[in-house]
Amino acid sequence: MDLDSFFVSVERLKNSQLNNLPLIIGGKSNRGVVSSCSYEARAFGVKSAMPMRMAKMLCPHAVVLSGDMESYSQHSHLVTEIIRDNVPLFEKASIDEFYVDLTGMDRFYGCHKWAIELRQKIMQESGLPISFGLSVNKLIAKMGTNEGKPNGAIRVPQGEEKAFISPLNVGKIPMVGQKTYQTLSAMGVRTINTLQQIPVPLLEREFGRSGRVLHEKSHAIDRSEVIPYSEQKSASKERTFQQDTIDVDYLRAKLVSMTEDLAYDLRKQQKLTACVTVKIRYSDFNTVSRQMRIPYTSHEDTLIRTAKGIFEQLYDRRVLVRLIGIRFSHLVRGNFQIDLFEDNTKTLKLHQAKDLLRNKYGEQVVRRAVSMSKPRM
Repeated sequence: MDLDSFFVSVERLKNSQLNNLPLIIGGKSNRGVVSSCSYEARAFGVKSAMPMRMAKMLCPHAVVLSGDMESYSQHSHLVTEIIRDNVPLFEKASIDEFYVDLTGMDRFYGCHKWAIELRQKIMQESGLPISFGLSVNKLIAKMGTNEGKPNGAIRVPQGEEKAFISPLNVGKIPMVGQKTYQTLSAMGVRTINTLQQIPVPLLEREFGRSGRVLHEKSHAIDRSEVIPYSEQKSASKERTFQQDTIDVDYLRAKLVSMTEDLAYDLRKQQKLTACVTVKIRYSDFNTVSRQMRIPYTSHEDTLIRTAKGIFEQLYDRRVLVRLIGIRFSHLVRGNFQIDLFEDNTKTLKLHQAKDLLRNKYGEQVVRRAVSMSKPRM
């Protein structure tokens, strides 16, 4: 199940005058990026992650909004609670996407009928449009949902999965990004039907281990299970020093280092935080902490700036420090760069490149210089 143009739908729920208008959500400046857009804007070629300047050129009469993550998270939580009250097993894949396991339902009520009623209940109680795809595995269910949008429902019966995806463009396979798509296109592979006919060794030669996965997905094979949803409430890091210190620059450096690591962990887990807490324990074991609410984000620049601001307010005794800690709370799922509304595309690419390096070579491969400071003797 996938909420249609989720951010756009929430904005229209708050302001009905936006209905049927081309709507773009993202950084309002020309250096910003598009976070989401309505189907009316997509008709002009606008799409997510596009530079705002280009989006405005393609659709100059569009309404542009900065976005409201607090509101989006509240509506996502509402839909999650509706599903939780009606479904024994579900996975929340992102802020607006859910996998529901209906195993066994066909023997009692009928999966399709039950899914239709759940969809109607969500729309009635939340006011938000939602689409679903019903099939035997997560891959075909997701692809079915995408084909059913906007505000639709598609059922792919068992045994018809391969025939359903065969005529589709290879770019509609979830794992196929721009680079993979370009390589497949250069090979003359445009449709999934053509991809199905390519031998596995050839795909492995071109794409490595991903080649076999690509082969399986083109044949509608997906063994991944629905992961039961449980919401992590917080994430934290602490550093207890071997020797108590009063070196403020060193304390700031450790705080930046821990915040940088935690922010990366959030993005890796596709989570966002709305509350930052800094904790200090002095040499006499007196412990103090202070927190600050912020718009939902996983952007390390924002989180580091917030953490340092809290530290400056909190550290006022100017005595030896034994421990310093950082905690992110009020976590929600989110797999978009929805916190980068006002960032330019250059900054966005920089952060993506840093995360790619960390994913490939480890968290410590690229760090801010300030986080590597050593205590002064």
